[in-house]
Amino acid sequence: MSETRSASGSPTTRRQLLARSGALGTGIAFSGALSELFTGTASARDLGHGGYGPLVPDPDGLLDLPKGFRYRVLSREGDRLRSGEGPVPSHHDGMAAFAGGHGRVHLVRNHENRATARIPVPAVEGLTYDPAGRGGCTALTLDSRGEVLSERVALAGTAVNCAGGPTPWGTWLTCEETEDKAGTNGCTRDHGFVFEVDGADPRRTGAVPLTAMGRFQHEAVAVDPGRGVVYETEDAFERPFGLFYRFLPKKPLGGTGSLRAGGRLQAMRVPGVPDLSSIRETGTRFDGIEWVDVPDPLAAGTPIRHQDFGRGGITHAQKLEGCYWGGRSVYFVSSFARSAEGSAGDHYGQIWRYDPDRRRLTLVIVFGPDTDVRLPGESPDNICLAPGGGLMVCEDGGGAQHVYGVTRRGEVYPLARNRQAIPSAAPAAGGTAQEPEWGEFAGVTFSPDGRTMYVNCYDPGTTFAVTGPWRR
Repeated sequence: MSETRSASGSPTTRRQLLARSGALGTGIAFSGALSELFTGTASARDLGHGGYGPLVPDPDGLLDLPKGFRYRVLSREGDRLRSGEGPVPSHHDGMAAFAGGHGRVHLVRNHENRATARIPVPAVEGLTYDPAGRGGCTALTLDSRGEVLSERVALAGTAVNCAGGPTPWGTWLTCEETEDKAGTNGCTRDHGFVFEVDGADPRRTGAVPLTAMGRFQHEAVAVDPGRGVVYETEDAFERPFGLFYRFLPKKPLGGTGSLRAGGRLQAMRVPGVPDLSSIRETGTRFDGIEWVDVPDPLAAGTPIRHQDFGRGGITHAQKLEGCYWGGRSVYFVSSFARSAEGSAGDHYGQIWRYDPDRRRLTLVIVFGPDTDVRLPGESPDNICLAPGGGLMVCEDGGGAQHVYGVTRRGEVYPLARNRQAIPSAAPAAGGTAQEPEWGEFAGVTFSPDGRTMYVNCYDPGTTFAVTGPWRR
């Protein structure tokens, strides 16, 4: 979970930061061509609603929702997996939903576990990459009524499985957000790869790293459903910051296992722009985007972002997070940039659009800082397109944690508020009843029929199914 810090190094709440900037209560302040984000997602009658009303406090203290909405807890950290393989692991993160037969839904869920995780993903023969890895994926199968039929390990022995993305052929690409090599932090194998997971039958995909897609601090991926090109974001934690990549597979759109055939990994170069955080104005457009072959995708000696990309260098960006395909373009998120940490500029969140037909990159959204503290002006993270039009945004900032909706007209409304305090920040561990730390949301996704939103609370790990009058 991200945390803003003052120059003295002490934690700074978002409310304090906005108060100092005079931004409290000034209303929505993110700008850009919102209509670009929602191509093909809604009809005219679905546009511009201002949300579903105020959030109603949950008497059970788990999830606040608008009137008319309800939730079901599908899975909680520490409960027993229905497969009998062990307890439900910690740190629920990226997730996607896939259609199964007879109205069933397959959910594939990441567990962003490091070496210190409370509950690791249980090691299962044939599904474990590195016995020392504590991360991986679990898979839930729901029946046509939304009841959990099964829950099992889908991938084990990986590390820091943060986000990823679905493929057009119905599998999940899970991403390791680490560069640990064998012999580091107890690892017996190199990490920093993408793995393919079949939620319906995990043994079809096993525990095979897609090494040609690069070894770096992966965050998320999006697949061009027409060309089969895979776009990848890198959330590097220190300078030089991450890159935006594309992978050109030898067997595009070939179905499960085709990405194992290899391909070319390239990084995006915006001529004359070494750091995307230097761009401030929405609508800023760059034509003639270049893609440069990565010298050593396996990063055997040097991390990719440190490698020599020749004359013209390469383009970096801090905190590259969510990535998704919409219409004819790929969108990717920079959650924030801070000049104090080495970026060329400061912002509270950007969304960029890359159009491969025109080789054009456009800054379409800028978040904050001139925003009401209740609105998503800080650190957008996981983002998904909602079936009724608009976006759902998981905000990864300080204080209260929400899932927000954003309409095509730019109206922002709260859809959910987490009521669970992070266990390590509970009063007994140094937090206070007046100022607890809340678990962030992650992995927001919708069922194939659009009637159910699934979302995770990262810590304590909880998976919710939310139903209600989505098309009201």
